[in-house]
Amino acid sequence: MRKDRLYFFTFLSITVIYIIIASIAFQYLVKESSYRLLETHLEFSKKEAKSFSILVGQQMDYGISKDSIVDNIQKSLTGTDLEMGFLSMYDWSGKIIAHPDINNVRQFASPNNSYVSSVTDDLNPETFYKSLLTDIKNREVSATEDQAETSKVIATQPVENSDWIVAAHANIDSIDAQMSEFKRQFLIIFLMMGALVVLSSVIVLRLLGSKYEKRLELKNEKLEDEVINLSKLNRAVGEYQQKVTEKETVAETDTTNTNKKRILTYVRNELVPIPIEEMAYCYTENTITYVICIDGKRSTTNLSLDELFSQLDESYFFRANRQFIIAISSIDKIVKYGNNQLKILVKPDSDTSIIISKNRASQFKQWLNM
Repeated sequence: MRKDRLYFFTFLSITVIYIIIASIAFQYLVKESSYRLLETHLEFSKKEAKSFSILVGQQMDYGISKDSIVDNIQKSLTGTDLEMGFLSMYDWSGKIIAHPDINNVRQFASPNNSYVSSVTDDLNPETFYKSLLTDIKNREVSATEDQAETSKVIATQPVENSDWIVAAHANIDSIDAQMSEFKRQFLIIFLMMGALVVLSSVIVLRLLGSKYEKRLELKNEKLEDEVINLSKLNRAVGEYQQKVTEKETVAETDTTNTNKKRILTYVRNELVPIPIEEMAYCYTENTITYVICIDGKRSTTNLSLDELFSQLDESYFFRANRQFIIAISSIDKIVKYGNNQLKILVKPDSDTSIIISKNRASQFKQWLNM
């Protein structure tokens, strides 16, 4: 149950993070794409208005009458306002001379529409974009379609030797539809990417989590086995200590026993004989051999650790390492230590850790099972 909740919250966290990042990226990409679209359209409109004004100027230079020129222009422009951008022609008074919608011809520019004199040469994509957003909002709140602005003059070019001005319009409806298409496409892409990223992330985390859980379970099983083995070993120590006690009782009455009954030690200048059964452990430090009794008393002996061990009953004493000899009766607890090593806790406590190496661990276990 806890794992399912963990995976659920992981899925939820990845989803929230992706939504935050995707929303920021979505807004940025839509705006940048709109900028590039408007920049291209703006440059094209300026060039188109300039080319058209040059063409009209050349016709006037050839002596063609203004009426014929206006009639030809009107025929070429009719119906082009359905595209993303279109051209129209004004005179200096603001009167429309030619327009894709013939109903607008001979009318003056409305205050609601982009007036010719309001267009500047420094119009950039950012300004164009903000202006279009404002116009689109105004169209949404307008009571009727007629009251709303349908196009915007974005570039003008005067016709030489005349009072005419060629105006390049941006079709707000068409541009709005194009930008809406950008949003729709980006939204689809981000939704598909989101589903792929979130699901793949959760699957990968699930796989990694499963591997980690299996490793953890194996370690736990191994640890449980080691704990059981150590418990068995400690129980064996207790049983063996009981057997030793019984054997010691028998050994006291056995006159044929060749092992020493006591060893001679020193406490300062005093000679102190210590019975073997009262010895807890012996150790060497700075070439001095110390004997620790069960009651915690400490004394020294002239014997080396090797000489001392040769005089002790190996069924009761074990050479743990080069530094320690321990009696079975002094063992309090056996703990797993390091890489298959054993740490012996004794009573009374030893200031130095008693470590049985990996190589001697099996010998120690056999000694306990004697």
